[in-house]
Amino acid sequence: MQLLLATALLALLRPHPVNAATTASVKSVTLDIVNKDLAPDGQLRSTIVANGQYPGPAITALKGQTLRVTVNNKLSFDGIFQSTQNAFNEGSAFVTTCPIAPGASYTYEVPLGSQTGTFWYHRYADYDPPDCISYSIPPAFSELGVQYVDGLRGAVVVYDPADPQADLYDVDDLNTIIQLGDWWQNSSSALLVGYEATGIVPVSDSGTVNGAGRFQGGPAVPFAVTEVVSGKRYRLRIINQSARNIFTVSIDNHPMTIIETDGVATVPQTVDTIEMLAGQRYSVVIKADQPVANYWLNAPFVGGAPARNLHQNATLSRSILRYKGAPIAEPNTPWTLGPENGTALVEATLRPLVPSIVPPADVNISLDLQVIAGKAVWNVNNVSYLSPKVPTLNQILAGATEEVDFNATENTFVLPAHKTVQISFPPTDDDDAHPLHLHGNNFWVVKSMSSPDINTIDPIRRDVKVHSLEIYKAVDDAFLLGPWLFHCHIFWHKFAGLATVMVSDPANIRKKVKPSAAWQALCPAYDALPEELQ
Repeated sequence: MQLLLATALLALLRPHPVNAATTASVKSVTLDIVNKDLAPDGQLRSTIVANGQYPGPAITALKGQTLRVTVNNKLSFDGIFQSTQNAFNEGSAFVTTCPIAPGASYTYEVPLGSQTGTFWYHRYADYDPPDCISYSIPPAFSELGVQYVDGLRGAVVVYDPADPQADLYDVDDLNTIIQLGDWWQNSSSALLVGYEATGIVPVSDSGTVNGAGRFQGGPAVPFAVTEVVSGKRYRLRIINQSARNIFTVSIDNHPMTIIETDGVATVPQTVDTIEMLAGQRYSVVIKADQPVANYWLNAPFVGGAPARNLHQNATLSRSILRYKGAPIAEPNTPWTLGPENGTALVEATLRPLVPSIVPPADVNISLDLQVIAGKAVWNVNNVSYLSPKVPTLNQILAGATEEVDFNATENTFVLPAHKTVQISFPPTDDDDAHPLHLHGNNFWVVKSMSSPDINTIDPIRRDVKVHSLEIYKAVDDAFLLGPWLFHCHIFWHKFAGLATVMVSDPANIRKKVKPSAAWQALCPAYDALPEELQ
């Protein structure tokens, strides 16, 4: 994968926003996961956050470094690849690891290799209820299935000092990261009780941009501000950190030139609006070439029927682009949902900066996504995913090789070595755009929902896309071996079973994966917890 940066060394020269230490080869970061009362949209609530803030502190590194991230609870680094040897540090609970016990710490070692781009981290734990249709939610652990709803999410940026597109922008720093999020004023544990009872995904109270938002009838929380200087070009790294909502991003009077999609450098393409599903990331370049003033960055969202939550007003989801020298005030222009006749991004038109031809598929897998009406249950090929008691990787290391070696409810697909796998999705009756996310690798999008065409010549590679038809190369030198979760990034759906595990070449995984002693200690510590904490 390729990427971008003209001012990467600034990441080392400026004070870091986290407790961090950097050497030529290692970037060390400490994240303290804490409960804190915060009010991102003006309504105070207890949150679970990193280092006491929402979003959590940005983690930055340079291409080729190793991230050493110490946390006292479970994280997942969305879009960051792990080598096969390091698959045990990937962070998916009960897939590549056991959860970290309450009050304990774990240090993730993440060799970045040649990977660069825009990513994010969030809480990624789960637990195995006895029955996904009716159960009592354990009070101390239940929220972990969707716990980043409670605030634990933040940006990860890997800069490339030799970015091939560095000549397109002048500024790329912490101030140009744009983090979008859906926000609920209730805790995830209470929301899960309602979801389990009705099968209706909770509708958010508000949307936040860089941690600030407003809800209908609520206080006028100050909007987040991104400051620019006339004449300069800015790379904005936009991340949709939602558990559900789709955001549509635009900036008044400022076209956006896309140069990165989910960590993959793209051929520059200028648009006015970008629709972003949960988990997706884009880097765009804007030119500060307008009169000195304040301008709206519009981020309206959709995510369920607004009538189910009267706090919701998508027009309130926005921030301010402020030119240096402009008044410290909100823009005096109308609040809109974005340009009425602007050029919208069509995903099928994205092209990678370094294209590759998709080889013919050797294996075809069809994944049929179906919901049980009125229940918090999603099935993939008639199976609702349930986390195993023993993580998938542990089972592989103990000898599991064939699909029959795993419980049926783990919905595990064993992929053959040195083959290209095509995954397709039959039409469904539901109206959800499921943003499907593959851990550990990305995939070619040969058929986008935005076009009837199939592209095997130069399709974009990404790691989150709406379900349609996609091909990803499995188990050759370009595919990182491991047990990789493939799930809907509407995390309520993932919690309800909309997930599978793709296991590539188990025999080779056993040869290459060498877990650390600290990792090996996680499962015994977790298994020793009282039942109510598991």
